[in-house]
Amino acid sequence: MARKNSLISIIFIFILLGWTLLAIVFASLYTKQNYRYANNMAFHAAELSVQKDLAYRSWVASHGGVYVPIDKKTPPNPYLAHIKNRDVLTNANQHLTLMNPAYTLSQMMKEYSSLYGIKGHITSLTLLNPKNKPDKWERNALHTIEKTQDVVSQKITKNGKDYLRYLSPLVTQPSCLKCHAFQGYKVGDIRGGVSVSIPLEEYYNTAFHNTKVSIFYILVIYLLGLIFLLYGYKEVKKILKDKIHHYEQHLYSLVSIIEKRDSYTAGHSKRVALYATTLAKEMGYKKETIEKLYTACMLHDIGKISIPDSVLLKPGKLTDLEFTIIKEHAIIGYDLLKDIDLYKDIAKIVKYHHERFDGKGYPDGLKGDAIPELSEIMSISDAYDAMTTDRIYKARKDVPTATKELHDLSGIQFSPKVTAIAVNVLPKIAIAESTNQLPKTELEKARFAYFFKDNTTNSFNLDYLKFILLYNHKEGFNFNYVDIFYLHKMTQYNKIHSWKKGSEFLSNFAEVLQNQYTDGIVFRIHGDDFVVLTQKKSNIQDNLSSIKTIINSTEIEFSYESINLNEQNAKTVADIESIMKKN
Repeated sequence: MARKNSLISIIFIFILLGWTLLAIVFASLYTKQNYRYANNMAFHAAELSVQKDLAYRSWVASHGGVYVPIDKKTPPNPYLAHIKNRDVLTNANQHLTLMNPAYTLSQMMKEYSSLYGIKGHITSLTLLNPKNKPDKWERNALHTIEKTQDVVSQKITKNGKDYLRYLSPLVTQPSCLKCHAFQGYKVGDIRGGVSVSIPLEEYYNTAFHNTKVSIFYILVIYLLGLIFLLYGYKEVKKILKDKIHHYEQHLYSLVSIIEKRDSYTAGHSKRVALYATTLAKEMGYKKETIEKLYTACMLHDIGKISIPDSVLLKPGKLTDLEFTIIKEHAIIGYDLLKDIDLYKDIAKIVKYHHERFDGKGYPDGLKGDAIPELSEIMSISDAYDAMTTDRIYKARKDVPTATKELHDLSGIQFSPKVTAIAVNVLPKIAIAESTNQLPKTELEKARFAYFFKDNTTNSFNLDYLKFILLYNHKEGFNFNYVDIFYLHKMTQYNKIHSWKKGSEFLSNFAEVLQNQYTDGIVFRIHGDDFVVLTQKKSNIQDNLSSIKTIINSTEIEFSYESINLNEQNAKTVADIESIMKKN
C-alpha cells in the first residue's frame, strides 16, 4: 500500500508541477501579449500621427504653400529667399510670407509636441533647413529608407524612459519641386522622412494594469484548479485505500477460512509476523519493506486453503505422500498472490519461505544467497514459532533450547547472516503461555476428534491416548488412574460368528465401559484391548457385572488391571506398557 501511495503522490506532484508551470506560462504569455499590445498601440499612434501630418502637408502642397501673417512665430523663411514672391503686401497693407509645406508641417509638429508630448519633425540627409538635421537614429533610419522605401520603427531608451521611434519616407511630389527643385530632386524621389517619437510610459502603465488583471484571473483559475487537484488526489487515495481494503478483506477472508480449519494457523501467522518484522527492523529495513514483510507473513500460509483436512489437520507425523501434498501450499500461495497487482511483491517472499540455505528446501531448492532475504527472515521466524509452540504431536521447546537449535542450523537450514541477528533478537520477545494447537470451540473439538475416533467402537484411539498423556496435568487434562481391559479369544469369536459380529461385540463392550466410566475417557488399543483414563480411582468390581453380562454368552474372556499414573510415574504409553510387562 505504501508503494502505491508513493506512486500516486509522485504522480500528483508531477501534475501539480505541470499545473503550476501551465499557470506560469499563461501568466508569462499574457504579460508578453499585453506589452506587445502596448507596443502595437504606440506604433499605430505613431503611424496615425504621421498619416495626419502627411495629409496636412499634402493639402498645403496642393495649394503651392500658404501665406500667413508675418509675426514672431512665423517670420519669413530665409531658406525660401530664392522665391521672388516669398513675401507679399495685401491691399489691406498686411505683410504675408510664404510657408512651404515642410515649414508649415514643422510649425504644426512643434505645437503638437507641446500639447501631446509626441515629438516629430521632417528630416532629410540633404537639408534645406538646418533645423531639420537628423539625429543619429534618424540618419541610420534614412539610410535604411533609401534602400527599402518603407517605414522604420524601433523601441529605444533615453534618460531612463522608453520611446518608440518611427520614421516614414517622404516622397517628392510635383508640388515639392517649387522649393526643392534646385536640390536636384525629381518626382518620386525619397527626399527625407517624417520622424515621430512616442513616449511609451502611458502605454506600459496600461499594459501593467491589464497584466495585473490577467494574472489575478489566472491566479483564481490556478487556485480553483489546485483545489480540484487536491480533491482529486484525496479521492484517488480514498479509492486506492478502498481497493486495497477490499483486496485485504478478500485475502484475509481466505485466511479466516484457514484459521477456522486449523486453530494453530491464526496465532502462528501473527507471531511469525511479529518475529519477522522485529528482525527486519533490527536489520535496518525501511518502514515500507517491513510493512510488506508483515503482509507476507500474515498470508504466508494462505496456500493451505487447498490442502485436504486429512493432511492439514493430522495431529501426528505426516507420511511422505502427505508431506508432498502439504509442500504444495507454498506454490499455491504464490499462485494466489502473484496475479494480484497489490501483492506481486510479496508473492515470491511467500513462495520461498520454506527454502533452505543448503538447497534442500522447497519448492525450487534454492541455495544460499539465491533465496530472497525477506524469505530467509520469514523462514527463521516460522521455524522459531514452531519450536516454541505446543503442537499436538510434540511439546514446545524452551527459548534457550530453540535459540541453540537456530544457531546449530546456521548455514544449513538458515542464512548465517539472519541467524546471527535472530539468536540475539528473538529471545527478547515475550511468548504467550497459551501458544498451543489444542481445540477450543466445539467445531474445533469436532474436527479434532475426527483424527482420534475409533470408527468401530466410537471410542478414542491410541494417538489420542498418547496426546492426553503428553499434556496430562496441564491444558485442562488431569488424569491420575488408568484401568486396562484385555479381551481374549476374539479371533475364535470372529471365526465362528464373522468379523461383523466381532465388530458389534467390540462396539457393545466399549459402550458398557463408557456407561460405567462417566467421568473417564475410553480408548480402544491394538484391536482387542481397552484403556480407561480417570481422575479418581474407580472400583472395577462394581463394573464387572455389566461387563460379564455381554461376555457370558460368548466364547470371549477378559482380564483387567489398574495403574496409578502418579505413583508409577507413567507419563507415556511406553511407560504404561513397561508397567504392564512387569505385572
